[in-house]
Amino acid sequence: MKDKFELDNKFRPTGDQPSAIKRLTDGVLENKEFQTLLGVTGSGKTFTMANVIANINKPTLILSHNKTLAAQLYGEFKQFFPNNAVEFFISYYDYYQPEAYVPQSDTYIEKDSSINDDIDRLRLKATSSLLARKDVIVVASVSCIFGLGSPEDYKSMLILLKKGQAIDRTNFLHELINVQYERNDFDFKRGVFRIRGDVIEIYPAYEKFAYRIDTFGDEIETIYEVDPITGEIISERENIVIYPAKHFVTTQDKLRSSIDSIELELKEQLEVLKAQNKLVEAQRLEQRTHYDIEMMLEMGYCNGIENYSRHLSQRKPGQRPFVLLDFFPDDFLCFIDESHQSIPQTRAMYAGDHSRKSTLVEYGFRLPSALDNRPLKFDEFIGMMNKMIFVSATPGDWEIEKSSGEVVDQVIRPTGLLDPEIEVRPTKNQIDDLLSEIHKQIEKKKRVLVLTLTKRMAEDLTDYLLDADIKVRYIHSEVNTLDRVDILRELRLAQFDVLVGINLLREGLDLPEVSLVAILDADKEGFLRSEVSLLQIAGRAARNVEGRVIFYADRITRSMDVTMNETARRREKQKTYNEKHSIAPKTIYKSKEEILKTTAVADIRGQYEAKKKKTTPNVINLSDGSPVEMIRDLEIQMQKAAEELEFEKAAYLRDKLIQLKEQFKIKN
Repeated sequence: MKDKFELDNKFRPTGDQPSAIKRLTDGVLENKEFQTLLGVTGSGKTFTMANVIANINKPTLILSHNKTLAAQLYGEFKQFFPNNAVEFFISYYDYYQPEAYVPQSDTYIEKDSSINDDIDRLRLKATSSLLARKDVIVVASVSCIFGLGSPEDYKSMLILLKKGQAIDRTNFLHELINVQYERNDFDFKRGVFRIRGDVIEIYPAYEKFAYRIDTFGDEIETIYEVDPITGEIISERENIVIYPAKHFVTTQDKLRSSIDSIELELKEQLEVLKAQNKLVEAQRLEQRTHYDIEMMLEMGYCNGIENYSRHLSQRKPGQRPFVLLDFFPDDFLCFIDESHQSIPQTRAMYAGDHSRKSTLVEYGFRLPSALDNRPLKFDEFIGMMNKMIFVSATPGDWEIEKSSGEVVDQVIRPTGLLDPEIEVRPTKNQIDDLLSEIHKQIEKKKRVLVLTLTKRMAEDLTDYLLDADIKVRYIHSEVNTLDRVDILRELRLAQFDVLVGINLLREGLDLPEVSLVAILDADKEGFLRSEVSLLQIAGRAARNVEGRVIFYADRITRSMDVTMNETARRREKQKTYNEKHSIAPKTIYKSKEEILKTTAVADIRGQYEAKKKKTTPNVINLSDGSPVEMIRDLEIQMQKAAEELEFEKAAYLRDKLIQLKEQFKIKN
């Protein structure tokens, strides 16, 4: 554990970077509340941010507007600061259907979600790191402004253990249960503890390892970190801190007083509903709330417990919720990456949430206090900031205004790379023309990005290119978060040649292998084809010395014109710099190891193929032996799939088994 950030990088600041680093660092030290860094693609904005963090040496939040970019930033900062705590905090839902009610059709939609266990672990790891150390960088999505439990309650429920400590075994096990750990002597997983004689094993909800505590009587003899699968000892510890297994936790005393408060609010709200002659709504609310109270008393938890967070954290009506920002010290540093997107997204969160929950309260599905389980309002978010730096190639007017009109420029690329040349081509026969361009890039072992306007277009174009024997994948918002990182990794590692997408391929993605960006329907003026969007999209080709952009359009819109003019201006500025310093532009390719590190978040869930098999059961492994051995392999895999309840895969293997037996005329 360290108190100081140690920037580990073989590169030295060049181009505009030294000036940008100095100006931003001086601005923070001079107590400037807001600053703006205008950094073009490939100019090393992330490296500049890392240098400022190292200079200021304060816990840092980096807010990103989409999960894919957040994952890339997480990988890059882990490389910059290998000896410090770099954490990842995004929404842990792979799928999320919020609770809602549609009065027009009298339809109640129950909350439905699929929680990603690995991301849940990383969220808990982020909060535990913030409480345990000072050298912490958290890369987060807008999830950081949504309600969490009280950091004070979270801290008050820590369990401290040290070698030689005397413990009351029964009380200790009750403490674990109070902080939401479950006992399970057979299925050892995150958030579980088990007992084997004098040995207590605890699998923290936020770690990849488990603790093994050997006791003799009432004394702790040894504490080990162990591999939860193999049981192999990793290291011996003198003392440990066990953090709660969930963010929404509270002490028993607070829970009891909170339930009194919930019951009082229920009584008041029932009177309001009955006075309005809403008898059905009153009965509905009474039944649901009493059931939730019973669950909290019995289990210390209930589904939808976050809706009672105001009572559990003993806040006043209307008072903002506790969020990730509350786990940071008061003097933390904040970078808003791709601020032209992140700021509007953060500003929009509150209104939609409030509208949905107001309907639930009105029709008796929730108590009015559920409205206080919400994201931060934008002014609350800004008010929690100490020092904020906006980072974007296209900063918005609001960011520039907050920075008193001062913008720190970083438009020179140390690599000498120029902004890509932009060509406009007609939409007639655009797909055939695109296919021809793709073949040219594949011959040169380069990669291609293709931008469409809709998910359907992305999927249909992918099918068309597959039929043309092109190695292609698509990516959009319905693709699982960690799968998106895998897809980008596979593109960079040349496992396929073309990636089709919509707006996920814009801001910040580091893809030097891409030499061509093709934008279909570039003249369809709108959000996806605005000047900001087009500049960002074109930037994806700015990391390759042969980078080009093709606009497929039948007219030149204002956004296209602005994009082409700004790109030409930046090209001339870079050319002048290159000539002055005798720089020959070159693409900075990264090794396979470096690519794997910057996409390390994809490794969190284990082997990617293991999950892919659920959707592609035709991925099977056969021995290279005789037909009989191959069939035996299939039978073993089929039985294993059935035991693991993967019936789709088992059925596929059964059919494959029948085909092989028929092929080799094997009856038994």
